Amino acid sequence: MSSVIRIDHVAIVVDDIDSALDFWRDALGLEVTHVEDVPEQQSVVAFLLTGESEVELVKPTADESGVYRYLHKRGPGLHHICFQVDNIEVALAKMRKHGVRLINPEPVIGTGGKRIAFIHPESTHGVLIELYELTYQEPEIRLARARELADRVRAQGQVVAANVLEFLRGLRDTASEEIFDDS
Repeated sequence: MSSVIRIDHVAIVVDDIDSALDFWRDALGLEVTHVEDVPEQQSVVAFLLTGESEVELVKPTADESGVYRYLHKRGPGLHHICFQVDNIEVALAKMRKHGVRLINPEPVIGTGGKRIAFIHPESTHGVLIELYELTYQEPEIRLARARELADRVRAQGQVVAANVLEFLRGLRDTASEEIFDDS
């Protein structure tokens, strides 16, 4: 029989992660464990350590995502509570047996390679619930996603640097033309 191991995280949907981190990290003092782009969920997430659990800040990256619709319907705030379970298939079978409405009848891969499934708020008295089972691939997937994010940041930095250099060259060329025009 599957059992709940712990509350893994409480997710908060935000419209600006940097602004949210001003409170959660800087004012409250929680440590950011990692930031991850999750393309399949069309969001960027930042995890902040709170003892045995985490706070997950979730920002949508696409207008068609469920998180985006949620944010624009309800505004920033509590999105869901995630419980770690030891066997997600058994947990979902138990939910089905009790007539619980499942958003994900079968597990899907979530952040870091976790196997996850969401339970509809209609069955939980208004709270979106996520169940997750840790997989052995999670550390590898988190590392790969961190590398992808670092590569994108590095590439964007190179684009910005090239644009700044071009701008400065333009200023130099304009200044040189002005010097020669004055003589």
